[in-house]
Amino acid sequence: MTASGERFNPNAMTAAHKTLPLGSRVRVTNPRTGESVTVRINDRGPYIGGRCLDLSTAAFAAIGNTSAGVMRVRYEVLVR
Repeated sequence: MTASGERFNPNAMTAAHKTLPLGSRVRVTNPRTGESVTVRINDRGPYIGGRCLDLSTAAFAAIGNTSAGVMRVRYEVLVR
C-alpha cells in the first residue's frame, strides 16, 4: 500500500516524494536524453540521502534504462 492508500502498481506513472502533496503532478526529465514523463505523487519517500523522487518502474523505463537503478533527473511541479 502507498501513503495515498492505493495499492502500488509498478506499471502506473507514479512516484514517491517526501513533501509534495499526494496527487501532485510532476514532470520528470532525464537531462542526458531530454526524455520526460509526467507522474502523480502517490507515496512518501525515498528515505535515502541525496534522492528526491522514487519513480515507479514504468516511469523510470519511460526516461531511462531500468538496469541503471538510479539516475540524475530534473523535475518540475505542474499541479499541487
